[in-house]
Parts: sequence; C-alpha cells; structure tokens
Amino acid sequence: MEKFRPWLAEFIGTFALIFVGIGAIKTAGHDVLGVALAHGLTIAAFVSATLHISGGNLNPAVTFGLLCGGHMTLATAIRYWSAQLLGGFIAALICLGLFGRDVVVMGTPQLAINLNAMQGILVEAILTFFLVFVVYGTAVDKRSRTLAGFAIGATITLDILFGGPLTGAAMNPARVFGPALASWFWHDHYVYWIGPLIGGALGGFVYGLLYERKPVAT
Repeated sequence: MEKFRPWLAEFIGTFALIFVGIGAIKTAGHDVLGVALAHGLTIAAFVSATLHISGGNLNPAVTFGLLCGGHMTLATAIRYWSAQLLGGFIAALICLGLFGRDVVVMGTPQLAINLNAMQGILVEAILTFFLVFVVYGTAVDKRSRTLAGFAIGATITLDILFGGPLTGAAMNPARVFGPALASWFWHDHYVYWIGPLIGGALGGFVYGLLYERKPVAT
C-alpha cells in the first residue's frame, strides 16, 4: 500500500491532465490562451494535491529529471512511468469514446507544418528544461515549497503560450503517448520523447550544479 498510494496519485494526476487537455482542445480549438490555461490550471491543482503523496510529477520527463538529479531511484521511476503512461492512455480512451477519434487526434500534440523534427525536439527540450528547472526550484528544493503548484502550473501556461503553435508544447511524453495509442496516431511521435527527456535531464543536472551545492564551511 505504501508504494501503491504514490502510484495512484501519479495515475490520477496524469489522467486529469490528458482528459482536460484533450477536452480543452476540443472546446477551445485554436484559442491558445484557453488551452494554455486549461493545462496550467490542471497541473497547478493536481501538483498541489499530489505533492505530499508522490511529489506531483505527472510527467515521465519530470520523473526522468529527478532520476538524473539523484532524487529518485530507478525502481520508483519505473513505477511512476507506468502510472503516468497508463493514466494518459485511459484518459485518452475515455475521450475517444466520448468525442471520437478525430477529436483525440486533434488533441494529440503535433508539429507545425513549417517545423521539422529536429526543430521540434529543440523546442520541446527547451520548454521541458524550463518546466523541470521550476519543479526543482519549487517542489524539490525544500527552501521554497510554498508556491510549487502555482509556479509549475504557470510554467506550463507560459510554455504553451509560446510553444503551442509550434509543437503543441507537450513537455510530457504521457501527454502524447496516451492519445497516440488510443487513436493510433504516431506522426513524429519520437520528437515528444527525445525532446522532453533531454530537457528533463538537463533541468535536473543544471539545477543540481548551480543551486544544490553544499554551503562552504566558514
């Protein structure tokens, strides 16, 4: 039960993100602000709700960043990944039944027509770096934990405002994997694993290098 509670928290939080994310794209369409706020508010709420249970990762790239930074064991990371990917898939499957395949495909992050795969990877890596850096600074670093949910949700919002028209600003392999599996739509799918995982790893390494040094003895 001790290991199941964090697993369930990650499942529920990721489920909420993908469920609301697909639904928001269905209702808001090309309104980037509406889509950004829907994702950001969902993350803010569910990170706040799960932070004390699982750390509020809700994202395989965030979990990978914590693993690379030495804040999580591989066994725990694997459990979290299974919860996140399953949560995303079940949410997308329900949306498939509610709205049909076209809506789920539309709710799957995709590259802009004028963007190639390498550019997409770069954009996703940078956006995910921002996200994981903020996660470290507000949720991992014990010196500053009071505004973690708000800060992480705000980062998701600003990332989508910039990157939504370019890549869909997934920053989260589960956000793409769930809808892709449910609708069997795999176009440029690798972009949304490579970019976020690189960005997540760099976020963990850089925050550790710059801000997690032990104080110098005086």
